[in-house]
Amino acid sequence: MHIRSTLVVAIAIFAPLGASAAGAPYVRITQPANGARLDAMEQNRLVYEVEPGPRGDHVHVYVDDKEVGILRQLKGSYALETLAPGRHTLCIKVVNKAHTPIGVQDCVTATVE
Repeated sequence: MHIRSTLVVAIAIFAPLGASAAGAPYVRITQPANGARLDAMEQNRLVYEVEPGPRGDHVHVYVDDKEVGILRQLKGSYALETLAPGRHTLCIKVVNKAHTPIGVQDCVTATVE
């Protein structure tokens, strides 16, 4: 019994921080839907849910490949600045503590009218 409890302690000590609590990393944009039409006169929101995984720290928001926001909550919404009419790509990317994307992201396209 003593060997088994020692093994459990050793696994807990050497496991990566957050490895047991964090699931597979993902980003899910739930609003707007891909291909949505947005009203230029409305305040549009990006609604999201994120699991950064053990390599991720927080997420960045991008509009047309330009970083526009930093988010620390794993679920919520982000108020987009007024978007010019036309087609836009909206992305949320998981980044590490150095603010470098780790390859986990979700993007949608929307047309502002």
